[in-house]
Amino acid sequence: MTRFDECKNLRPRPLSPVGTAASPCYNATVKLEVTYPWPGDTAAARRLQEELAALVSARPGLPATVHRVAGIDISPPDADGWVRGAVVVLRWPGMEVEEVSIGRARPPVPYVPGLLGFREAPAAADALERLSAVPDAILVDGQGYAHPRRFGLACHIGLMTGLPTVGCAKSVLLGKHGPLGSERGDWTPMVDRGETVGAVVRTRQNVSPVYVSVGHRVDLESAIALVLGCCGRYRLPEPTRMAHHAAAGTLGEPDAATASS
Repeated sequence: MTRFDECKNLRPRPLSPVGTAASPCYNATVKLEVTYPWPGDTAAARRLQEELAALVSARPGLPATVHRVAGIDISPPDADGWVRGAVVVLRWPGMEVEEVSIGRARPPVPYVPGLLGFREAPAAADALERLSAVPDAILVDGQGYAHPRRFGLACHIGLMTGLPTVGCAKSVLLGKHGPLGSERGDWTPMVDRGETVGAVVRTRQNVSPVYVSVGHRVDLESAIALVLGCCGRYRLPEPTRMAHHAAAGTLGEPDAATASS
């Protein structure tokens, strides 16, 4: 177990708050570099994930100054089979909501464990392309590298956008870990088949942890720092917490601001 703010061997790169200057990407929009449509069957999808995992970068890629952090979440299908993809962009470090974008899509495949990226990425892509400004980093409600083929939803979205992306899941998909302290900032590596695939992170004292993993263009220590920096009163980071409410259509409701999720 490691206390994040006392870690001596794994120092994250510090995340700078926005300054007075405007973000250089303010007038840019998200342009998806590539999409990965459903390849036709589960065996082909698994092979594609294994190929794409080799393209995921776990090297530091966050900008020296962080201006905006986006959260992504996807709703369950409605009665007609459509899902809503929500992207909520918040200002760093105050976590004020700057923009909300909603996309819609029909999942091209039923739910298959381990293949969530193919199911949920189309709605996320639709929402991302509607943004008026490019975020500096993306938090995804789901797994990244902590995946059987090292290519979870956060990796899928990271490669599509080319932006630094982090997976922050509410439950563990795979891997084992050692004891975790009870204080905010405590974390311990999550290991699968002898490889560190993510971290179990305590974001609030004596509250259930979250499961953080690299999505793309970020190292694990900076991913942990980003998640902790986005967490305040609640267990979940504000960008994905707000994206959950936006996807559900409840962002403007009073309980969206007070929910303890």
